[in-house]
Amino acid sequence: MRGIIIIILFPFVLQSVNAQNNTADSFKQLLRIEKNDTIRLSIIDSIIRHSTYTNLDTGISYAQQSLLLAKKIKIPREEALSLIVYGWIVSYSGNYAQSIDYLFKALKKSENLEDTTLISFCYSSLAEVYKDQGDFNHALFYCRKQKQYISENDKEALKEWLLHLGLVYEKFNHLDSALIYTQKAYNLDIAINGKNVRSYIPIILGNIYRKKDNFPFAFQYYYSAIPLAINQNINKDLLEIYNGLAKTFIKTGEKDSSIFYAQKALAVGKLASYQVGILDTYNILSNLYETENNSDSTVKYLKLIIALKDKFFNQENEREIENISFNERLTEQEQLQQQQQLQNKIKLYSLLAALIIFLVIAFILYRNNKHKQKAYSLLQRQKQEINTQKEKVEQTLRELEITQAQLIQSEKMASLGELTAGVAHEIQNPLNFVNNFSEVNIELIDELQEQLKTGKTDEAITTSNDIKDNEEKIVFHGKRADAIVKGMLQHSRSSSGVKEPTDINTLADEYLRLAYHGLRAKDKSFNASMKTDYDETIGNINIVPQDIGRVILNLITNAFYAVTEKKKTAGDDYEPTVTVSTRKVNPPLAGLGAEIIVRDNGNGIPQKVLDKIFQPFFTTKPTGEGTGLGLSLSYDIIKGHGGELKVDTKEREYAEFTILLPL
Repeated sequence: MRGIIIIILFPFVLQSVNAQNNTADSFKQLLRIEKNDTIRLSIIDSIIRHSTYTNLDTGISYAQQSLLLAKKIKIPREEALSLIVYGWIVSYSGNYAQSIDYLFKALKKSENLEDTTLISFCYSSLAEVYKDQGDFNHALFYCRKQKQYISENDKEALKEWLLHLGLVYEKFNHLDSALIYTQKAYNLDIAINGKNVRSYIPIILGNIYRKKDNFPFAFQYYYSAIPLAINQNINKDLLEIYNGLAKTFIKTGEKDSSIFYAQKALAVGKLASYQVGILDTYNILSNLYETENNSDSTVKYLKLIIALKDKFFNQENEREIENISFNERLTEQEQLQQQQQLQNKIKLYSLLAALIIFLVIAFILYRNNKHKQKAYSLLQRQKQEINTQKEKVEQTLRELEITQAQLIQSEKMASLGELTAGVAHEIQNPLNFVNNFSEVNIELIDELQEQLKTGKTDEAITTSNDIKDNEEKIVFHGKRADAIVKGMLQHSRSSSGVKEPTDINTLADEYLRLAYHGLRAKDKSFNASMKTDYDETIGNINIVPQDIGRVILNLITNAFYAVTEKKKTAGDDYEPTVTVSTRKVNPPLAGLGAEIIVRDNGNGIPQKVLDKIFQPFFTTKPTGEGTGLGLSLSYDIIKGHGGELKVDTKEREYAEFTILLPL
């Protein structure tokens, strides 16, 4: 039903509606509350029928919605139908390349469905678009193709075909043939719809009589079409009527009347957003003003003509249409060849497959018969062995999972312990400031009260300003302490896995200080120099801060451990140093544009173990001082961020770990 309504009634038969805008608004109201997609599709089609000829932009917008919804509900015929409607409507905007592209897509789907009604209307729409684009040979070709799919009892389709044929012959200036076919279409339309005929058909008859210089008949058909177009609220047809009248009055020498109707056409065209019709109006006005030597108006409309022609009729657009047509024909030929080749291959492969299957079956039967008893006995033994091994593997796997979970938790708690002392040291400074400024404020408040009692207003104001400054410092250091505590909590809780914009310089600096103070709290003799070099141009990058923080903490803690171990054996000239730096890589390498580098001047990593450092449970630390999971977890975290973790080392001189992250 939807196909009949959209394809037949919409393009060429619109019922007379006195309050069409109100009807469209009613359908829009229904669309807003309806939830069923199939019903919504029918409502959108109704909006298209009631809106397109009034305002083309509205029609295109809802045709796009119809196509999207048809694809969503995944009914091939509905999708093919929506492609036809969209391709047909968009041609009115002058975008013929896109229109033809969509109509060919609809034709493919219709042919796959073997739906003769849809195929007929694809050819009908292609004929009309090629006619509007000026390619009359293709238009005539698709008219003839359509005739093959029209049923003798389908009067609507027959009327449409006669009308298209008349239009094409009119464009070829075969006016007698055009008049015959169009008059037949007009008579058939009257027989079907009575007085409620489509306003477009008398317009075409008016155009034909105008070209034949039969002006009385031209005026008769144009004027008879005006009330039809107004009653049916079809602004597109009303625009073409006014353009036709303007052209006729030019031929009769009545320029004032021609300008009058051209201006009316321009007003209606802008209201309907029908750019192709507006271009025709611009040409009429340009020619009229040129004959009157009105150069300003002539130049004005010539500029408007050039702008529209550049938009809709440039060479690139025409080439695109030619390519679409050529590719479509080439595709059809290739498909026929491929089908023939495929049929030949299928026959050959079928014979070969039958022979191979016969041989395979014979071999299998022979082999099975010979080894049946032996295979059965072997399978029983293997089954018993597999069940035994399965039970052992499952038990071992459960034990490994429990052990791994315990070790990972141990690693996290170890890093948390290293942070605790650092946080305590970091939080002490802001707390001292808060306490000190609070005590000072108590004294200042006493002074303020005394000054107010004695009437020393200026001094009281100065004192209150001092109190306000101190309060601002208290708030500042309180927030600083709060940030440290939140950072501690953020590290201790499980990662949410949600990335957020983070200042990588601030993150690296925070964990450097916390790691240092944590080690100092555990070992008062620990001491090392810290150097930083942060690239301020990096800005924020999208990471999971808890996870990247753990990686940075692990690398810095390992670096401090390395320089401490070297200090035990090196001379007094050795100065333990850990350097943390960031750098923006420009241009990015493989999409990685941010580097975090942790370098120490410790003993480095021996080459014999360098390939193993990222393996789980591998560690060079003494028993009880490391789980061997730190670098393994760090490697997994960085890979999970789409980055890389690299190491560069020289034995007895340095070790440098580089984190590469995408910006």
